[in-house]
Amino acid sequence: MTTYRLIAPVLLLCAGIASAQNNRKPGTDDAPKTQLVPIREDGTIELPAESVPLSKFLSPEAKAYLNQHLHDMQDPKVIQQEKGIPRFMVPYLERQKALFAIKMDDEKISGVHAFVYTPSAGVSSANADRVLINLHGGGFSGCWPGCAELESRPIAALGGIKVVSVDYREGPDNKFPAASEDVATVYRELLKTYKSQNIGIYGCSAGGMLTAQSVAWFQKHDLPRPGAIGIFCAAAGDFGGDAAYTSTPLGEARLMTEMREGGMRRLGYFAEADPKDSLVAPINSPQVLAKFPPTLIITGTRAFEMSSAVHTHAQLVKLGVDADLHVWEGLFHGFFYNSDVPESREAYDVIVKFFDKHLGAE
Repeated sequence: MTTYRLIAPVLLLCAGIASAQNNRKPGTDDAPKTQLVPIREDGTIELPAESVPLSKFLSPEAKAYLNQHLHDMQDPKVIQQEKGIPRFMVPYLERQKALFAIKMDDEKISGVHAFVYTPSAGVSSANADRVLINLHGGGFSGCWPGCAELESRPIAALGGIKVVSVDYREGPDNKFPAASEDVATVYRELLKTYKSQNIGIYGCSAGGMLTAQSVAWFQKHDLPRPGAIGIFCAAAGDFGGDAAYTSTPLGEARLMTEMREGGMRRLGYFAEADPKDSLVAPINSPQVLAKFPPTLIITGTRAFEMSSAVHTHAQLVKLGVDADLHVWEGLFHGFFYNSDVPESREAYDVIVKFFDKHLGAE
């Protein structure tokens, strides 16, 4: 019902604009200039080159951030990683260390390396029996500890909760399902201390994808499902859809054809995996998806994963899963790594409130 209420006014508006255009006299000064785009027989659209400004809905801080990000993404030296930290992320890390008072412990959990983050002021009483597992981004090929730090510090501090960030095995030296196995090992160990409904799992990019894969892996290996999960900057399957074509240049300042159809296979970690396997892409199995816990999905309109994230949300809702989708206008893949941007703080607030609502609710 809600969908029709949204669409009807849009159709009336479009009809009104078309009528107004048809009623204008040729040659009048106020006549609109409409450029039709070529359409192939199969419905493929050929877009002309055009200039796209920063979204007017962004905060001033976000506009400056996006502008800098676009220029950074065209500089190979800035993207390069040093000891697991891309150079452009260094100032974000320094700011987080100043903004969020956190105690970080370097640990081994059943043989798996992890960083354990706890607020310097201590875990809040409401979260004494809760814990979050973070699965960092990095394309299954790096960004440890850079992405782990940026994804864990603010949530631990603002949420007053312990966050365990897993240094799971990545490519190219390791292949699927090594990361899923590591997550399951850590999860199984935490189950000795925490109830499953009090454990949340989240991650961005590769970590968001791994979060979905881990839930499928738990089902396969008879582990109880966690209380809630967060799939950020990712989906429960491969990339694709409109955003892989239209959003990528707007958010990354380059054409990333590998993020279109079959992008997962181009990640060395999945080179030997079957992309149709529900352990690789849970989106392929309604039976698996239907058993997902409450799920939070975060993306942006300039993020190459937006279409696949929106599709994941639609499938979860169709199957009766409690799923929330938050899309930030004008922002890109992993936008919330910069903690000085208001939109990043909005995302942190959504994440903290989501887990606070759902952990322990069953």
